Amino acid sequence: MAGPAGSVGCFSSVPSFYQEALVKQQEYLKRQRDVVTHRMKKLAAKQVTVSNKTEALKEKIKRKYEDMKRVLDEDLHITLSQLEVEAEATEKMVEEQIERCYALTQDIDRELTQLSTRLETQQTDEQVQQSPFRIAATLKQTDPELVQIDEFKNEQILSLTVNLLLFIRSQVPVTKKLFQSYASEVVLNPDSAHPKLIISPEGTSVTYTDTWQDVPENPARFDTTLNAVSKHGFQEGRHYWVVQVKGKTYWELGLTYPSIPRKGREEDCWLGRGPESWCVEYYNGVYTAWHRGLAHELTHVAGRSFERIGVFSSTPGGLVCFVGADTMTPLYCFSTGTFTDTLLQAVCPGHDNQGTNWKPLVICDASRSAPTL
Repeated sequence: MAGPAGSVGCFSSVPSFYQEALVKQQEYLKRQRDVVTHRMKKLAAKQVTVSNKTEALKEKIKRKYEDMKRVLDEDLHITLSQLEVEAEATEKMVEEQIERCYALTQDIDRELTQLSTRLETQQTDEQVQQSPFRIAATLKQTDPELVQIDEFKNEQILSLTVNLLLFIRSQVPVTKKLFQSYASEVVLNPDSAHPKLIISPEGTSVTYTDTWQDVPENPARFDTTLNAVSKHGFQEGRHYWVVQVKGKTYWELGLTYPSIPRKGREEDCWLGRGPESWCVEYYNGVYTAWHRGLAHELTHVAGRSFERIGVFSSTPGGLVCFVGADTMTPLYCFSTGTFTDTLLQAVCPGHDNQGTNWKPLVICDASRSAPTL
């Protein structure tokens, strides 16, 4: 039986070019592991920077609000809360990128182990794994420079808090002015509406009726849930839209991916019940936020009546935020991390609710106060 000398002889029988390729691949992966580790450190530093800048901005705004006293106390709380939820959403996204980098380092370590084993056992029947593209893609997607704080928006808030001393009555609440700058046009798609819903010709209101409408069947139409979605969606940026809910006792509204189920009686067809959508529901005085079938009863607004509901979304921060649009009262905010598809606006006017819920849901001009039909 061959001893150590025999082993050396066997090793020498391995083609030198193959052995060199394995060694080069091993060295490459080691270097890339160091690069990914460094990337995680930079992402962590970015997370600290986001937090520090947010805290610094909050302190500046707080000093201005201290001059406003009683009239601005509520507006101060709203402004700081909005900054906090956006910062938390951004930090969550950074954490996800760090986790991706960590998972990649584990994959690289496993591949390094495999390469070492193959070198030791002198396997020649396997091809060298090619991982540069996967590593490069992850490094590109986790670039800290892609995590951006909206400096322009922050400067706007700070500037408004200074100027509010001069025109306080016309400028509160501040977040209302800010959100109005992100106002988006919403036109409902009649081809998506359940047959018991009537969409206005302009696509700006939806009304429930007991009469089944004579509408053509198509794959986009909801057939058991009283939903309708917008004609057009968005994949990036910040967007704000407002719906008039005055006089209604039952409604749902929010955002959804186009992939939300539209046929059958499965609960995933309902807004917020599956992973594709986010919504706030109002039913007989109770507000509930829904996503992935998880219900969050909004006890802090129990018994309150809002005439208009606003929905703000930020794709950079993975945020979906619901507010009482006239007072900018926070209802609920979802920090989703990263959106994976186009977002459509979605509404459900609800059934007649024993004759108490016949009024339509009306899409408003989110850049001003008055609704428009």
